[in-house]
Amino acid sequence: MSRYTGPKARVSRRLNTNIFGTKGERTALEKRAYPPGQHGHGRRRGTTSEYLIQLQEKQKARFTYGLNERQFRNLYKEASRRSGVTGENMLVFLESRLDNVVFRSRWGATRPQARQFVLHGHVLVDGRRVNIPSYRVSAGQVVSIPEHFRENAQVRWNVDLLDRQVPIWLESAEDGWESKVLAMPTREQIDEPIRENLIVELYSK
Repeated sequence: MSRYTGPKARVSRRLNTNIFGTKGERTALEKRAYPPGQHGHGRRRGTTSEYLIQLQEKQKARFTYGLNERQFRNLYKEASRRSGVTGENMLVFLESRLDNVVFRSRWGATRPQARQFVLHGHVLVDGRRVNIPSYRVSAGQVVSIPEHFRENAQVRWNVDLLDRQVPIWLESAEDGWESKVLAMPTREQIDEPIRENLIVELYSK
């Protein structure tokens, strides 16, 4: 399954969460607080099966971080091989993706926009250009926006006006154009409303 490129509000309404963080999704959830489709009005959110709840939680995480099905399954397998709690390992891997670090640093208004910045070569890691959104940063690395892109109207608007705090596991430079990874985030520092235990239960079947 390839990466989803369809209507964002449709996904958010199906999962009852603002997945991509856009204004259109917020409006759609407020005006039509029921699943999409011809029979959306007739569906009751509280009567779903255990399997569907687990599947929706997995889809929520997958769409939130922008992974396709194969990428997400492989990431889960890697997390299950690591010591520690599998679900927490998985969330840490997702948070340490380069496109997510760009989003958390307030350079991208949404994760899809942050991903685009990375793909177009507008992000440096330890001074070197990296254009792979799934690149996993490590503690001690410095992620930055190069000089030539700092005057871009969109990224400057994000830095100046986005009302979002940089997480404590990142240290933002005074001018806002560099972020140092102080440590990998703990579960308590990840604010996404994802119930990772349900994803583990789904893949463990």
